[in-house]
Amino acid sequence: MITKQEISTLPKTLEEFMVWEPEDGFKYEWNDGELIKFTGMNKNQLYIYAILSNLFFKKGYGEIGTLVAEQDVMLSGIQMRRPDISYFSREQINNTKLGIDEIPEFVIEVISGSDNSYKIEDKIAEYFKAGVKVIWNVYPEHKLVYVYTSRKDVKICTDSDICSAKPVLPEFEINVDAIFA
Repeated sequence: MITKQEISTLPKTLEEFMVWEPEDGFKYEWNDGELIKFTGMNKNQLYIYAILSNLFFKKGYGEIGTLVAEQDVMLSGIQMRRPDISYFSREQINNTKLGIDEIPEFVIEVISGSDNSYKIEDKIAEYFKAGVKVIWNVYPEHKLVYVYTSRKDVKICTDSDICSAKPVLPEFEINVDAIFA
């Protein structure tokens, strides 16, 4: 086991990354040896999270799971990502207490102007490969949401279009206008 004191430079392995404490105050994701700086939610992203979280509890989903912001998710033995918002069932949450890495079935990424389109596509592929069933990519600048149920099945929602988290959370639906109200 590597201790935090032993890592004086950038981590070179996932094991080193898991105990590394960056000195710059940022969080990072790990993708097969690549460190990816993670800036965290800005005020607009927090507002969107609050709207979606309120809907989640209003629909009664708080009884069966929770929405988590910026949770570390081990997608594979070489990838640790931090989706902006993830849904975990109660069973998954209980499994994490036992040290089991769980893959959320539903994730939401709030896309900022600094996100690269090819990196977004990489994440979509990684999420589905790991077992995610529904992905929402929310674009605040354009007030639209891409709802993916596979890499080939995507619905682009705008204005009064309904975004749905089916089949994971069948009643979790919201129109785009309400997300950006």
